[in-house]
Amino acid sequence: MICDTPDDFVAALPPTGALMGLDLGDKTIGVALSDVMRSVATPTETVRRKKFGLDAARLQAVMADRSVCGIVLGLPRNMDGSEGPRCQSTRAFARNFERLWDGPITFWDERLSTVAAEKALLEADTTRKRRAEVIDHVAASYILQGLLDRLAAMARQA
Repeated sequence: MICDTPDDFVAALPPTGALMGLDLGDKTIGVALSDVMRSVATPTETVRRKKFGLDAARLQAVMADRSVCGIVLGLPRNMDGSEGPRCQSTRAFARNFERLWDGPITFWDERLSTVAAEKALLEADTTRKRRAEVIDHVAASYILQGLLDRLAAMARQA
């Protein structure tokens, strides 16, 4: 089920369980996972994109291994907030994945997540080669952590 708002997403989730964050690129999918209490996002892996069916099968294997109960996809809005072709592609991925999995899926504005990930990796003195290997799943962790922080704020207000 695709949830348009964090409120809808929370309502569709069980009380505990891991969440998966995805940074969809043309060539790769960055994957991050949360702990079951949904407090910390951890960069996990980068999936090299092939065909949708193969990509989805790999994601489903990770989800089964970690008992994932919800997915957040980074939504690559333009800097002015508008949605372009990359957003349409992300929404299409969500619709296709929704046919294979009945859990909640939502979106998180990913503007500047890759920039933040790159900055963190530079500050950690990561080599250029290593940055290229991990940038996508580090960006996915920024996307997921943004949603986790929002969910924690919502829980405090309730």
